[in-house]
Amino acid sequence: MIERVMLIRHGETDWNVQRRWQGQAIVPLNQTGLAQAQALAAYLQDAPVAEIHSSDLSRAWDTASIVGEAIGITPRPDPRWREFSLGIFQGLTRDEIQEKYPAEYAQFQNDLWNYTIPNGESRRNLQDRAFDAWKALLAQPGGAERLVVSHGGTLRLLLERLFTDDPRLKGLYLPNTSITTLEKQRDSWQLVELATMPHWTEA
Repeated sequence: MIERVMLIRHGETDWNVQRRWQGQAIVPLNQTGLAQAQALAAYLQDAPVAEIHSSDLSRAWDTASIVGEAIGITPRPDPRWREFSLGIFQGLTRDEIQEKYPAEYAQFQNDLWNYTIPNGESRRNLQDRAFDAWKALLAQPGGAERLVVSHGGTLRLLLERLFTDDPRLKGLYLPNTSITTLEKQRDSWQLVELATMPHWTEA
């Protein structure tokens, strides 16, 4: 039996389209995001999924719930799968952040891992939180295949922690509802598919 985890980014929101930094704001799926989640659910409905774990933020939770309804599994919420806590940057575009908070943005860029955004967290905090969620997932008895629905920043930093030297992760972008598949082969986890979209074709 192959042990497999599929990491999925939530469906699209209006803030994604506007390139606003969502952080932990409550931002709903837009019509495209709902369609993406439904297409993902149709694609996965016959997959041998044993569990669905999800961020409790609505854009991820609603994506997970649509998939779960198709599969017949109730998702399990875990706040550790939430997106980057962006503090004063939340809700702004990159240009707005640079205009409103130039000193803080410069520190955010220069101290890549350890700068804590005012009222938010650091990238290292986020990566540690995501890795804790990953360890908790693996510690639970589960079936052959599990799904995690989370966020772009959270999943990227988790992948960097798990696969430090993988050149595919440099500049990685995870599209909405993309699937990244990890399989346990012998005693180690392997990255077998990265940001695939078999269920969705852009119009």
